[in-house]
Amino acid sequence: MTPEKDDGFGALKRYIEQNLKIQCSNYKEDYIKRRLLSRMRSTNTSAYDEYLKYLREHEPEHDVLRKALTINVTEFFRDTDVYDLIRKEIFPALFKGRKTIRIWCAGCSTGEEPYSLAMILSDMMAADKSISGQIFATDIDEVVLKKAKDGIYSEKSMGKLSETQMHRHFTKLADGTYQVKPHLQSLIRFRPHDLMSGQPISRFLDMISCRNVTIYFTEKQKDELAKTFYTALVPGGYYVMGKTEYLGREVEGLFIPVNSIQKIYRKKE
Repeated sequence: MTPEKDDGFGALKRYIEQNLKIQCSNYKEDYIKRRLLSRMRSTNTSAYDEYLKYLREHEPEHDVLRKALTINVTEFFRDTDVYDLIRKEIFPALFKGRKTIRIWCAGCSTGEEPYSLAMILSDMMAADKSISGQIFATDIDEVVLKKAKDGIYSEKSMGKLSETQMHRHFTKLADGTYQVKPHLQSLIRFRPHDLMSGQPISRFLDMISCRNVTIYFTEKQKDELAKTFYTALVPGGYYVMGKTEYLGREVEGLFIPVNSIQKIYRKKE
């Protein structure tokens, strides 16, 4: 679904600036349109003026749109407790039954999450040469996906990384930024993908990480996405959600809680 013409786009931008206090001029127009299109899909509106009418009539949509327009706020090892569990329990459990694992990082934004997973995987591979892994990282926004592929980050964004991690996995560039080393990039395949398509990026996956993404979806969309993930996972495969996210009643029976606090589940066998 794409608006056939720009009727109402200017009025919608003015409304956003006046009511959400977000200066659209600070962003590229294509970026704003991509974010609006995502919310229009979710609200079943097909034109800018229709979505503007929806915004005016549904006050809660203000906060959802605000978050959607600033969704790219992320960091390496966000919620460290989750990554500690993945490092100490989830990956070791997966490698007990196989020598290679396949992971989907859905809604990967600018790449910090898949690279965090890749760091854990790379360290395990260095300790055991017989194991390997592949990470599929996807996002609907091809602009942020390009940044993820490039793998270049500011010094500020490296805050949660240890000196050992920075030295092992990154190269410091002349301008003071840091670039992900090839051995880490080789573990990840970045691809554009719309989570609302109903089609998984691949099948027979051992783990799917989709964190802090479904908070912008309707209940029906969350359930449909959980069903998509269910079909994509191998029996006993893991589904990792964001800490504030939850499984709807329609789909909670498809998964077994592994850690309810950290929102890690397993597909029922």
